Amino acid sequence: MSPPPPPLGRGRRRTAQAFDEALDDAELVAARAALAQGRWQTARSLLVHTGDEWDRRGHRITVLAREPYCVPWAREWLLAEPESADAAVLLALALVRGALRGKGKPDRAREACRDAAALAPADPTPWLGLLMLERALGAEEDVVRLFEEIRSRYADHHHAHHLMVARLAERRADAGPDPLHEVYDFAGWAAEQAPADSPLAILPVIAHAERYRVLAAAGHEPPDPAASGHWSGRRARQVMKAAFDWWLEWEQDGHPRRLIDLNFLAHAKVCEGRGAEAAALFHRIGEHITPAPWSYPDRDPHTAFRAARASALGAA
Repeated sequence: MSPPPPPLGRGRRRTAQAFDEALDDAELVAARAALAQGRWQTARSLLVHTGDEWDRRGHRITVLAREPYCVPWAREWLLAEPESADAAVLLALALVRGALRGKGKPDRAREACRDAAALAPADPTPWLGLLMLERALGAEEDVVRLFEEIRSRYADHHHAHHLMVARLAERRADAGPDPLHEVYDFAGWAAEQAPADSPLAILPVIAHAERYRVLAAAGHEPPDPAASGHWSGRRARQVMKAAFDWWLEWEQDGHPRRLIDLNFLAHAKVCEGRGAEAAALFHRIGEHITPAPWSYPDRDPHTAFRAARASALGAA
């Protein structure tokens, strides 16, 4: 039996302080609202029209999978269409989400991801679900293997590269600052391998922020990133300049996760003390704040974002 829809006016309101993982995808916002009320047909139509735009498909499915009632509605959809790869992968990622929150069994989520992968062998999204799970729970070799499964299907997968950078940044947390850490090598390699118009060009900035998160949590850097020397070294300056210069020339403004990159780049420019450059990025971000990296290492992201934006816009 299908679950009842959540009561209207209770628990569904998204406050001004809430983060919206949908970012600026209006079609996704509409499908998510419909799914919350059990109208999975809207999500079905959205995913059909998304097709094999793998970054957009992965983004949309991971956001839909976060809905509290997604598991029962996805099961209802799968009962209606047992061969639907879209329904299977949505259910799989919803189970991954539950397992990561401690509200489901990881093995059950793994099995669902493998079932979805069998229905759509070319789709990297079921493997993305497995990577999300093993990035938190798995061994190093499992994480690498899953990343390669995704790359073999779509070499420039944005979300997968971010997950790998976050995992690699956590290696040797107690070693302290190291400009030769492997996360920097990986990010540089991935950026060089990507096409000229790929947002993976900003991956070295992501690596720099993720390594700061780890170092600050371990006590090797101050908790205020602007007070850290992490962004002032020669290597850091080169990375930030290259990324900002690339962004100024980037003409592909429709990438579904570009606002995540812009938040990371604005954060880096603020930490670097480049207020005017940060201001240009804040204008593009608007209200689409993402928790990372403003929360690094353990800050209230809204407070950090507002303070940084006010400072940058005042300096511009």
